[in-house]
Amino acid sequence: MRGPAFATSVLLLAALPATAADTVYEIDPAHTFPSFEADHLGGLSVWRGKFNTTRGTVVLDRAASSGRIEVVVDTGSIDYGLDAMNAEARGAGFFDTATWPEATYAGTLAGFADGRPTRVDGELTLRGVTRPVTLEIRSFKCMPHPLHRRELCGADAFATIRRDEFGMSAGKDYGFDMAVDLRIQVEAVAVEPGKTTR
Repeated sequence: MRGPAFATSVLLLAALPATAADTVYEIDPAHTFPSFEADHLGGLSVWRGKFNTTRGTVVLDRAASSGRIEVVVDTGSIDYGLDAMNAEARGAGFFDTATWPEATYAGTLAGFADGRPTRVDGELTLRGVTRPVTLEIRSFKCMPHPLHRRELCGADAFATIRRDEFGMSAGKDYGFDMAVDLRIQVEAVAVEPGKTTR
């Protein structure tokens, strides 16, 4: 489901190799779980879910206050903690994972303060639709990884999107709020020099 905007972002990443000051990080799928909160029946309750499979890379130059990110989410890995809801979410009325098995996000790290980005200006591609989405980074930290002995960075990012803008309007006629809050935890480990990401 990689749309033209995402493909362009990937080409730009490939065309702009990391400089000597850049550090490339591989997203750790065991510590990265995009989650979301969505309305049920016009405010009756809030349903929460997450995606269990994510991959991607981050390129960061803190001295230059610059960086970029590419993330791929397996939409079939959606997990509400309820099998019936998972099956419904994978269906044609929602993520339609048979047709669009992946969601992608590519963006530029921005708003640096004390060497830390405070937002990502990027584009989300979901169900073949690409729209701008800015992520607010509310926490960001880097430290030596206790096991790998390479730098480990982590962040919490937040945004709100409208699911009907991505072709998921199920329940709209019944008063469901189309706003969905994204809550994204991410950890990424520096890639060893001379090695490439998956």
